[in-house]
Amino acid sequence: MIKAQRLPASLTPLDAALAAVLREVAPVTPCELPLAQALDCVAANMPPFKPYPARDIAAHDGWAFRASDLIGASSYSPLSLATPAFWAEAGAILPDHCDCVVDADAVQVMGSVVQVVAEAVPGQGVRRAGSDVAGGRPAIDAGRIVTPRDVLVARSAGAPRLHVRRPRVRLVNIPEPSGEAVTAQLIAEIARASGAEIVRAEAKGRDASSVATALAAETCDFLLTIGGTGVGRTDATIAALAKQGKVLAHGIALQPGRTAALGRIGTVPVVALPGAPDQALGAFWTIALAVLDRLAARRPRSAQTLPLRRKIASQVGIAEIALLEKSDHGWMPIAVGDCSLASIASADAWLVVPGMSEGFAAGTAVDAYLLRDG
Repeated sequence: MIKAQRLPASLTPLDAALAAVLREVAPVTPCELPLAQALDCVAANMPPFKPYPARDIAAHDGWAFRASDLIGASSYSPLSLATPAFWAEAGAILPDHCDCVVDADAVQVMGSVVQVVAEAVPGQGVRRAGSDVAGGRPAIDAGRIVTPRDVLVARSAGAPRLHVRRPRVRLVNIPEPSGEAVTAQLIAEIARASGAEIVRAEAKGRDASSVATALAAETCDFLLTIGGTGVGRTDATIAALAKQGKVLAHGIALQPGRTAALGRIGTVPVVALPGAPDQALGAFWTIALAVLDRLAARRPRSAQTLPLRRKIASQVGIAEIALLEKSDHGWMPIAVGDCSLASIASADAWLVVPGMSEGFAAGTAVDAYLLRDG
């Protein structure tokens, strides 16, 4: 008879579980990636970009001059110039003697005679060298996620590759009896958006031997498993982890996410997530993201502070995830501890109510992590 997994009599506090799994985690070595692949990765220290534009260019279509040659020009007293006029398309490099660009209707060209009806100042209509990207320092600070705007700057500055940290995550799905893998797909997408390289794997079965075979950690920086962490008759992920490495904790004082487990195979941290989407998200947000951020040397995630529009009640002894919607310049709680898929989909942010807290009163300013832009 197969012995079923059991949760310990005492659940591990969230803070203690997090400290245990992070204890030996260090940032991965930076690598160079082409711009398209560097998108959504965490920037590392990199050489300074070249200044862009490299020389003064026209900010708009118009006539290029030296501003000192146009002193006194007006519609009442057009200024005739013997020097040839230079037409500059937007983005064109200006001749060395030109330091301004005036609108087309301010200049009349009649053969070799140029008449100007407006003065200009140096720099007018000009994008100065280095004004978009200053030379001598990187335009992307280390520890930030590389965005499409960062890629634009790098491409404009002529940098074909960026230095980034991209943890390699092996995600092992424990097959559900139904054959669905929606949770694994969800976690893979979130982890990839957090800068990780995802390598997907599927255990051939739900038994400990099949799961243990899939837990090949030598080719990754972080191992995530999905499913098989509960006390069901076919749950065997914890037994498989113990077979391959060390179980640091099973059963976290966290809701949702109570049956999650933490471990280590060699030097590779392991977070075993429950199979249900809400349970997996609870443990992923609070624990797995912290591991990913440490591996990528990401700066602390910023939270948005707003007052609660309604109180949050929580049971003492269990850290609970609260899902929030933004409402009237405040946070409206829509789920605490028990998170439906509908509440997950509509939530704008999440926070953790600490295990020693009974919750927060209405009007309390709380920090919440955003789930969507804007």
